[in-house]
Amino acid sequence: MRRTVRTVAAGAVSAAALAALTAVPAQAHEPQHRAPHWELKDTGAADVRFRGLAAVERDTAWVAGTAGTVLRTTDGGKKWRNVSPPGATDLQFRDIEAFDARRAVVLAIGEGEASRVYRTEDAGRTWTESFRNTDAAAFYDCLTFFDSRHGLAMSDPVDGKFRILSTGDGGRSWKVLPNAGMPAALTGEAGFAASGQCLVSSGPSDVWLATGGGAHARVLHSADRGVHWTATDTPIPAGDPAKGVFALAFRDRTHGLAVGGDYRADRTSPQAAARTTDAGRTWRPATQPPPAYRSGVAWLPHSRTTALAVGPTGTDLTSDGGRTWRTVDTGSYDTVDCTADRACWAAGEQGRVARLER
Repeated sequence: MRRTVRTVAAGAVSAAALAALTAVPAQAHEPQHRAPHWELKDTGAADVRFRGLAAVERDTAWVAGTAGTVLRTTDGGKKWRNVSPPGATDLQFRDIEAFDARRAVVLAIGEGEASRVYRTEDAGRTWTESFRNTDAAAFYDCLTFFDSRHGLAMSDPVDGKFRILSTGDGGRSWKVLPNAGMPAALTGEAGFAASGQCLVSSGPSDVWLATGGGAHARVLHSADRGVHWTATDTPIPAGDPAKGVFALAFRDRTHGLAVGGDYRADRTSPQAAARTTDAGRTWRPATQPPPAYRSGVAWLPHSRTTALAVGPTGTDLTSDGGRTWRTVDTGSYDTVDCTADRACWAAGEQGRVARLER
């Protein structure tokens, strides 16, 4: 489902909890640094909005966005290489999953044949189109991978149920899964292609799907790689095409976060965050949620309690597992991703890409 958000000015992070989690042991002679903050990296693509982000490690990241654009860095954002698939300028890339510095899979969203999947094995020098949607009723929003071979992509409901696409060979080929184990969609229910986080996985077989637009904002969970699903209502408001759960993040198969709200700039977004500790069977609202709509969320590496949520009006931090959030930055970002080597990246409108720096 297509979504738009507004522009706001950048700010600076000042969070002690981030400092503790992202600190690198310093030598005695090294100077003191200010608290961790988002440091913008010049992508040279000010006319592109990057809603797709795949952070591989501290120095390597991929971003994907409008006008069929894919960029890649291997030096921490000092230089970016345009590795866009040829002939893709009419496509809208909204999600990208990267296995390393050379292998990545990118999803283009839209109705009918606008929904496509491309794959590269040579750092973007060449791309192979591995899937093109031929069903006019389908609209693919997000994709996720359990490992370097097994992954899923999801479409808005077709014939009353969300459609799931599956790969077992790293994105080289795809097949539509049977929908017998998928609950019926609510009237008006769909996914949000806002940050590449409406479909997320954790471990070898668990996957979650976020929805909005219907009477309730729901999260669907599958424990068998998308064959059978259960649906649970969340406390995040819905009942309107612009409202719902926009992004999910799970630090393991039981502990998860959901963020969203109303993406319209002139509307408030109360109860814009929720959390689960039972794999999504139940969701509890944040007692102090982010103050506005948020489209992306990520757990900080190696933390059981700390996470970041981003949106067009700022970045929020939780240090208690999603119970309370506080704003630590006022810059506009659509998506956020963190890596095992203690790096976090964010991306958004006007070519904005940033890395959390000491």
